[in-house]
Amino acid sequence: MNLTVEEKIMYKVMKAIYDSGIPISFKGSMVLKACLLEAGYNDDTRHTVDIDANWNSDTPPTSKQMEDSLQKAIDKSGVNLEVKIYRMYGEKRSAGLELINRETEETLFTMDVDVNRPIAPTKIYEVEGLRFCGVSPSQMIADKVAAISTDKVFRRIKDVIDLYYISKVFEFNVTEVLQTLKNSERALEDFNGFLHRSEDLKHSYEKFRFAGGVNKPNFEEVYHSVNAYIKDVLPK
Repeated sequence: MNLTVEEKIMYKVMKAIYDSGIPISFKGSMVLKACLLEAGYNDDTRHTVDIDANWNSDTPPTSKQMEDSLQKAIDKSGVNLEVKIYRMYGEKRSAGLELINRETEETLFTMDVDVNRPIAPTKIYEVEGLRFCGVSPSQMIADKVAAISTDKVFRRIKDVIDLYYISKVFEFNVTEVLQTLKNSERALEDFNGFLHRSEDLKHSYEKFRFAGGVNKPNFEEVYHSVNAYIKDVLPK
């Protein structure tokens, strides 16, 4: 699996945050890549330019606390990036941070941080010697299945793609998925869009761009693989 230059820097930032003791765990595409690598998946996967994370602490952090603590951790690691918060978190809204190359003043990637959502199970991952704390595979699978069970599936086509990758290396444990959703106070919807609007889904898939020359499997292969993989939670 090839990693872009940006993704390698993102893993360095994730390690810096983990080493600093900031109460952050990671989720999203960067954790998925680590998860797939550990499970022996070697094909290229879609690239990303953002880090997703959860911040859980007794007292909600201010925007200055978030910015300052992240900046301190990154400076200590020797990565030459400046942290700027551009969106404060709120109810059902994550904090948004830019990580900027100090020399070129270019935004290299962004970071979305949810604050004090239900605590998810985590594990320690390692990519190219860089360790960090990320959500468990079961949490990742449950989150993605929940997302595609709603009519947001057309905007969340990347979750369908990710489940296609996951289906190659992980068994689908329906009991574990449903319990994980219950623990994170979520429930599945009716999968109406996924099951009954496949042409609209195909249109969303065709529009989704795979950057960096990564092979884009055909829609039918992705759709049928995911449908078979999650069959135990689909409406009968």
